[in-house]
Amino acid sequence: MSKKTKYYTVWSGREMGVFSSWEDCKKQVEGFEGAQYKSFPTEEEAKEAFLYDYWEFVRKQTKPGVRKKGETGLNVVGPRPNLDTLSVDAACSGNPGKMEYRGVLTRTGEEIFRVGPFECGTNNIGEFLAIVHGLALLKKQGKEKYPIYSDSKTGMSWVRQKKCKTKLEENERNRPLFELVRRAEVWLKKHTVRTPILKWDTEQWGEIPADFGRK
Repeated sequence: MSKKTKYYTVWSGREMGVFSSWEDCKKQVEGFEGAQYKSFPTEEEAKEAFLYDYWEFVRKQTKPGVRKKGETGLNVVGPRPNLDTLSVDAACSGNPGKMEYRGVLTRTGEEIFRVGPFECGTNNIGEFLAIVHGLALLKKQGKEKYPIYSDSKTGMSWVRQKKCKTKLEENERNRPLFELVRRAEVWLKKHTVRTPILKWDTEQWGEIPADFGRK
């Protein structure tokens, strides 16, 4: 009897994505601190899971009636904030409105970059750009294993899909912002993302350190 093919989703590893063999998956997660991955019987299920943040998927799988308490079937690393990380966030006055984004060191709050403001933007676009900016900066500095925290599930999903899926229409006022979005999408398609992108658990840990404090 032939062995059934499994597919592996890697949320955090040397490379992230969906892999069609354990050997390929193993190369990404073996010896990688904080590796997050799971096997699936079909490629479709693996790709669908990759659209979620890892911990969001954990919570989805542990809802009552889905699995017994404590059984997720996942290779779980306990949820805890890693202070040796970069945290990113965006702020937008109105929707659409004036938008900016920034990145700070999680441990100290030191601001590493701040971009904007841009006219007629959205918070989701800012979250997407903040993550890509952080990825590009860490790659340039040779720190690809230095994780990034974001509190935006939408921004993280867009980065995984290498596409800013905003419904906002481009116009004269926000053209510079859309030019930056296009540059970010090109960067994602040209580079392999090895930096772990982690979901900041606001409920457990409070506001992300990069928060602009304008709520």
